[in-house]
Formats: sequence, C-alpha cells, structure tokens
Amino acid sequence: MTLANTLTASLEDYLEAIFHIITEKQAVRPKNIAKRLKVSNSSVTGALRSLSDRGLINYAPYDVISLTPAGEAAAKDVIRRHEVLHDFFVKVLAVNELDADKAACLMEHSIPKVILERFIQFAEFVEVCPRAGSKWIAGFNYHCDQSDTLENCERCILATLEEVRRRKQKGGRKAMTTAKLKDLKPGQKGRVLKIDVRGEINKRIVEMGITPGSVVEVEGIAPLGDPIDIKVKGYHLSLRKDEAEGIEIEML
Repeated sequence: MTLANTLTASLEDYLEAIFHIITEKQAVRPKNIAKRLKVSNSSVTGALRSLSDRGLINYAPYDVISLTPAGEAAAKDVIRRHEVLHDFFVKVLAVNELDADKAACLMEHSIPKVILERFIQFAEFVEVCPRAGSKWIAGFNYHCDQSDTLENCERCILATLEEVRRRKQKGGRKAMTTAKLKDLKPGQKGRVLKIDVRGEINKRIVEMGITPGSVVEVEGIAPLGDPIDIKVKGYHLSLRKDEAEGIEIEML
C-alpha cells in the first residue's frame, strides 16, 4: 500500500484545497489554504509537512506550494468522488445543492471505489432509460415532499398513459437524434453510440473512460473550437476536435 492510499480525510481535504487554489490562482501559499479551509496556520504547516513526506506536494517554508504528479492524481481522485456523489444526490435523489455538497464532503473520504462506480452506472441508467429520465426524478422529488402516496402513483400512471397515447398518435417513439461529439454545445449531453477512430487516438479515448454506452456532457469549448472540455464518469477531460469528430452521440 502506498502512502497516498493511507491519507486521512483531513489530508485529502488539504489536497483538494491545494488543487482548487492552483486552478483558480496558479500559486498556492499556506495562508490561502488556511483561509479556504478555515483552519489555523499551524494546522496548515503540519498538514503540508505530512503531504510533503508522502511525496504528494513540493513544499518549503516561505515558498509556493505545488502538487507532484502523484499528488495531482490523488487530488483529482478526491474531487471525482465528491462530484460523483454530489451529482447523484442532485440529479437522481433531487436533493438541493447545499445539502448535496455537505453530504458529498462527508462521504467522499470513505466510499469504496466499487460502490462509487455503481453510483455512476445507476445515474447513467436513469439518464438513458426511457422509463426514467428527468420526469421520473421530478416524480420522485414530488413523492418525497407529499404524503398522499397512492394518489401520486395514480397521477403518475395517468400522465404516463397520456404520454404514450400522444406518442402513438405521432407515429410511435421519438426517433433517435444523433450527432458528433464535436457538434454538441456546452450543457448538452448524450450517450456514446460508437467510436469511429483507430490507433493511438482510439486507445487514448477508451483509456479516458469514453466507451459505448457512457454518458458524456460538454462543459466548455475553447474560442477557436479546440479543445473541447467534457465530463464523463465523474472525470473532467479535454478532447481535441479531431478526436471528438470520431465519436457518435445519441442526444439526451
């Protein structure tokens, strides 16, 4: 077991804070960490020494702090756990943002990887399953807030039957809308249908976790259209335009 795998919840919080401060300000000093985590300077000094001993940060008194490659990987893992849990609470359980964030902070340090991946799979299932989706989640939210459970069920069944009738009148289920990943706009998402690229590019895409069936959301696009920032399975990734060209998406 490596030292990075023996981190306490507190040290993981420090790594996460360092990563976010670097992203925002490019430079990190102990006072920035103390302010962000609302702890004393002496607590920060002790934590930084511990992280340095584990080879996760580059630290010297009165100098800026930076993450080592191992430290960056560990920080990204903590952030991914937090975001997967937060998204699950908000998108599937219909919990408000503040409560979801607090719960994710508490759970991110102890959730096993196998359960985290199951959270992701279930969230993706809810998004792509024709019996689920946003209306299903809204119905669950209403169910949590109301006590007339049987009436809720009857109302939901009637609404579902009405939607089925409308679809039948229009000629059946709505046709699948497909697009290239490069053509999606920020905020749009879709399910990967196929990856039509070969060689090293294909290998890189698969290693990123972009596989058929996975749900991909576009987070941002550079001014000139390259690269494209996406989110998949809790990871924030950047794709070159030529890579996104070969990924076919079913719009959600």
